[in-house]
Amino acid sequence: MDNLTKEQRRKNMQAIKATGSKIETILAKALFAKGYRYRKNNKTVFGKPDFTFKKLKIAIFVDGEFWHGKDWNNKKQKIKSNLNYWPAKIKRNIARDKEVNAHLKEEGWNVQRFWGKEVEKNLEVCVAKIEGAIKKSRKIEK
Repeated sequence: MDNLTKEQRRKNMQAIKATGSKIETILAKALFAKGYRYRKNNKTVFGKPDFTFKKLKIAIFVDGEFWHGKDWNNKKQKIKSNLNYWPAKIKRNIARDKEVNAHLKEEGWNVQRFWGKEVEKNLEVCVAKIEGAIKKSRKIEK
């Protein structure tokens, strides 16, 4: 059972950002500080990745653990409210992520996915992985 009224829940859900989250901002600033220039939430690329290097065909996604179902098999038992909605919603998000990955890879894109906590706790490792993909793409480009 939900502890909030429908109006309170609606306001809470509206406040959740689809773009420009704290985690995305942290990664964006780290990449920018290293001299990398990217496009954020590029609508011209399938799946609207959080960051794109279109010329190099690199798509980067930063996924929230809850919304994208990290460790879903263990966590789905913890959902207590709105059982008709949340499990189906998160399963669909997981399936959509797989579809986006497959479509982009089919088109020759290098897809990088990071969990939000991974970016928070290991920012330098995430940036290094992205740098590796950029360097690899630049070698192929030449």
